[in-house]
Amino acid sequence: MKEDFPFLERGVVYLDNAATTQKPNRVIEAISNFYRYHNANIHRGIHTLSIEATDMYERSRERVASFIGAKPKELIFTYGTTSSINFLAVSLLRSGILKEGDVILLSSLEHHSNLLPWQNLKKFGISLKFVDVDEKGVLNEEDVIRSMEGVRFLSLTGLSNVTGQRVDLERVTDAAKKRGILVHIDGAQTVPHVKLDVSKLGIDFLSFSAHKMLGPTGIGGLYINEKYLEAFSPFLVGGGMISRVTLEDSTYADPPEKFEAGTPNIAGAVGFAAAVDYLNSFGMERVEKTDRDLTRYAIESLKKLDFVKLYGPGDERQVSIVSFNVDGAHPHDVATVLDEEYKVAIRTGHHCAQPLMRRLGVSATCRASFYLYNTWEDVDKLVEGLKRVKKWIG
Repeated sequence: MKEDFPFLERGVVYLDNAATTQKPNRVIEAISNFYRYHNANIHRGIHTLSIEATDMYERSRERVASFIGAKPKELIFTYGTTSSINFLAVSLLRSGILKEGDVILLSSLEHHSNLLPWQNLKKFGISLKFVDVDEKGVLNEEDVIRSMEGVRFLSLTGLSNVTGQRVDLERVTDAAKKRGILVHIDGAQTVPHVKLDVSKLGIDFLSFSAHKMLGPTGIGGLYINEKYLEAFSPFLVGGGMISRVTLEDSTYADPPEKFEAGTPNIAGAVGFAAAVDYLNSFGMERVEKTDRDLTRYAIESLKKLDFVKLYGPGDERQVSIVSFNVDGAHPHDVATVLDEEYKVAIRTGHHCAQPLMRRLGVSATCRASFYLYNTWEDVDKLVEGLKRVKKWIG
């Protein structure tokens, strides 16, 4: 691991993986090599560099699509999860798949990126319905199923970026499909930690980001089940996504090119594929086990500190993320002490989930999040630092 991840040389205990992950040499070198030896714009170019770049870009699509069990034409490269969900919301509206009078079902667990794009549809006569969580921030899948009456579209996180709860997607999706409900999963936290196969799961749409799974920032994916590809209108239009243009009208290229206007993040796609290759070589089952073991150890260690309050299920449903607060200390002060005195990096704030914070009765929490390069010693260092925080606040 130390040979694979240069950042480990800094000696920082990095527990902010839910915000973004560190990058292995394989990803850094893939991006660097593209710019050094293969840089050119893709598609239409007939010179060698353009042909090479196009091949690298499309092969990257194939590898990322395969990682989630999708066909290459079903994967659209976007700028990230937020971009994907905005694309999806607008396209569903423009295509008439969502229309006035339809109801979208969400939960109070959602990240702002899986809330605001849907709120924007309210002005078009589409209404939102919410499933609440309990006082610990835990979502009950049975409550989701009971709330499906009259719903047209379900958009749900697969793994909470605050509580680490892994939602039972198989159960929820099965119930939704029996009722004819379309399903989108916010996979920003799920895809990096849990092996997902969209074809087996039977969902219609999946959004995710490269930077949360060892890849570069500024690129992500949107899975669109192939039965919607023709009906969807492009979110962006311009160069690169057309078949024929006149001054009066235009026809679009076939998917997925139809949805990728302009020059895409070619090097980002190459880096994304390199990240997927790394995860495959490590093994997603091993990733999930590492995350679960670290989370379990962290929960048990933090439970021993009577001045720490934990949020989330606190059982096998919790993966990779532990949110907590220290009695009498503001989360920002906790993070400052951990960083300056112990070189432990955690995230504090509302985590782009203000409705959930209000449900928990707090304005912010501390969040430690783990990935495959973290160790037991990292958790021990966090606990040691929290004991110092307790002494600091008296």
